[in-house]
Amino acid sequence: MTQHANGLGFTRRPNENPRSQAEREAVLANPGFGDHFTDHTAVVDYKVDPGGAGGWSNARIEPYGPILMDPAAAVLHYGQEIFEGMKAYRHTDGSIWTFRADANAARFNASARRLALPELPEETFLDSLRELVTADREWVPSRDGDALYLRPFMIATEAFLGVRPAREVSYRVIASPAGNYFGGELKPVSIWLTTTYARAGEGGTGEAKCGGNYAASLAAQLEAEAHGCKQVLFLDPHNDNAVEELGGMNIFFVFGDGTLVTPELNGHILHGITRSSVLQLAADRGMTIQERKITIDEWRSGVDSGAITEVFACGTAAVITPIGELKTADGSIASPAQGIGEVTAAIREQLVGIQTGAVPDLHGWLTRLA
Repeated sequence: MTQHANGLGFTRRPNENPRSQAEREAVLANPGFGDHFTDHTAVVDYKVDPGGAGGWSNARIEPYGPILMDPAAAVLHYGQEIFEGMKAYRHTDGSIWTFRADANAARFNASARRLALPELPEETFLDSLRELVTADREWVPSRDGDALYLRPFMIATEAFLGVRPAREVSYRVIASPAGNYFGGELKPVSIWLTTTYARAGEGGTGEAKCGGNYAASLAAQLEAEAHGCKQVLFLDPHNDNAVEELGGMNIFFVFGDGTLVTPELNGHILHGITRSSVLQLAADRGMTIQERKITIDEWRSGVDSGAITEVFACGTAAVITPIGELKTADGSIASPAQGIGEVTAAIREQLVGIQTGAVPDLHGWLTRLA
């Protein structure tokens, strides 16, 4: 057992049939995104006792494999679950680090509160990452642009069909080697504007990172793919069709006067950790930061007049991706920049550089995992 200060002790049960070095190297040569998984998983159990007190226990590393679950488990019927997304990066000295893990831990607990799930101690969240990455450190890619994607998640496992918060819960972490989210070299992507669907509503779960939000976006995603687009953009139809976010990414607008604009957080929009990092790095560059309402009409007129010079999206999986075209039922808005804009490229290079250890981490964002 590994005992961590102020946290639970993790027991380790190694996978007796791990992938061979040749199998692992074949995966790492072309990892894709979310297609392959490492040999182990981290697990911690939660249960409310007859007296009404709940607690976390039985922290462990065990072989990756199917989850044995009762057909009446609450997660299968009421969708009581949350998740996070983050990456582990191998630095040139062989050490392995993750980026802003404290922010992920805080957002995970904010999501837990919204979905009526128990909060997980931050130290246990961080220890689970360290334990899993230590067990599967050979799975962390070393190729430029690749990383080990980490997926912490929490599911309600109690077998009970009454509508109330579950009293038995499982916290888990799985890991997957990851390449470029959109595949191949970085290039602008086309996105589709849906006017049929909304991602979230007032008082809903838009700020929580839960599967239901993503399930609700899939019909719109299919609509986008039918129009040859990689992602879908959602609006707030009750606020002058204000731009909100993509299905899984936040959006930014670069203005020629040195201003960076992104939709303000309003209870519907996910508190993106990459989003907040971009805002900080842009401020460090001396840009004027505006978190405010921006409409489709302003987007169109800004591109037409030359006021908007670049548009990009950001998220953990894709980091930063330039937007080449917004397609709508009434025509399209072309990219104001040819290829990858100067500001987009500079912020992306700095952000990836910090994550991989090539650029100094002036904000203390990195946490060593192994």
